[in-house]
Amino acid sequence: MANVTVIGAQWGDEGKGKIVDWLAERADVVVRFQGGHNAGHTLVVSGKTYKLSLLPSGIVRGTLSVIGNGVVFDPWHFRDEVAKLKAQGVEINPDNLHIAETCPLILPIHRDLDGLREDASGAGKIGTTRRGIGPAYEDKVGRRAIRICDLAHLDDLDMQLDRLCAHHDALRAGFGEPPVDRDALKAELAEIADVILPYAKPVWLTLNEARKRGRRILFEGAQGVLLDVDHGTYPFVTSSNTIAGTASSGSGLGPSAAGFVLGIVKAYTTRVGSGPFPSELEDETGQRLGERGHEFGTVTGRKRRCGWFDAVLVRQSAAVSGITGVALTKLDVLDGFDEIKICTGYRIGDQTYDYLPPHPQDQAKVEPIYETIEGWSESTFGARSWAELPAQAIKYIRRVEELIQCPVALVSTSPEREDTILVRDPFAD
Repeated sequence: MANVTVIGAQWGDEGKGKIVDWLAERADVVVRFQGGHNAGHTLVVSGKTYKLSLLPSGIVRGTLSVIGNGVVFDPWHFRDEVAKLKAQGVEINPDNLHIAETCPLILPIHRDLDGLREDASGAGKIGTTRRGIGPAYEDKVGRRAIRICDLAHLDDLDMQLDRLCAHHDALRAGFGEPPVDRDALKAELAEIADVILPYAKPVWLTLNEARKRGRRILFEGAQGVLLDVDHGTYPFVTSSNTIAGTASSGSGLGPSAAGFVLGIVKAYTTRVGSGPFPSELEDETGQRLGERGHEFGTVTGRKRRCGWFDAVLVRQSAAVSGITGVALTKLDVLDGFDEIKICTGYRIGDQTYDYLPPHPQDQAKVEPIYETIEGWSESTFGARSWAELPAQAIKYIRRVEELIQCPVALVSTSPEREDTILVRDPFAD
């Protein structure tokens, strides 16, 4: 049986939480491998809503859940998220949740720096969640990060604090801020250490042992391929690699462990924050999509920008991430439209493109080339089989497959986990 890697194939917010939850029931391990608590996943289980930011979605089902080394970890947010889920009746303990000992910590100084930079950037704002994700990754690659394993050795932390504070004190001075209060930071770390350390494990060992025993492993990505720091709409991207290949480096398993790569895509397109969006609709149609799709960020509450499905970008995502099949979500949001458009190419002046040019100035000039197809008046909400879908909705799905050059493996027709049409079982490949 194959492992499965789930990633977003647009700009995030594609509905990964529901699909991961749907798959997690048959998985033995669920792994987060990149990002931080800037990634919001909403699960609806038996009418009860769970909102996760840092924890793997499998935790709601009691599936062994792992936070891999590729994740940047905010221990204070972790404490609060665990408390909130426990209050909802979710069992969380060191037996069903393992956290990589080598995860870099997101510290209060990272959140400070994130906000200071955004406030000073004017028109150049990236649109971050201000949660310190980017600065934490910077410290990781700059070899000055404090990691979870350091919480067990706080008396030996001075050398690392020297490196960390030398960097941050200079940055803070540039913003007119005082130096890092080292004593206060060490006190905060000492206070939170006992909350985190019981969960700290060599997760690469946990995962390799699980693989040897033939366990099914589900890798859960955060954000989306179009926010990848290398392959996304730079500089309006996240600070990690969001493509499927990161499942290996962010967990401690070899690249052959990724298995079936399932790309999650909405039946239309959304984006939060700044950056190019060729098929964006700033009219009544865009407003209608947003209202029907309840398009507000799980983490930030920000209203999402909405537009027609962009087949060019999803085809690009599928190529760079090796997507095996896609899960098409929120099909029901398109119910009732007389006609539906799909972006099939771009135009800049007299030149046409079948991919998104890399430079921001070119991306800003892009005009979408649309193909229009007939909509459907019948409801797809809650459909669980092809037979329940209108013929025109099936035609739309088949056209999407042709344009993105990738088959549809699942179709989601509501937030409820059971309202899912299985076309191809990722775990059976």
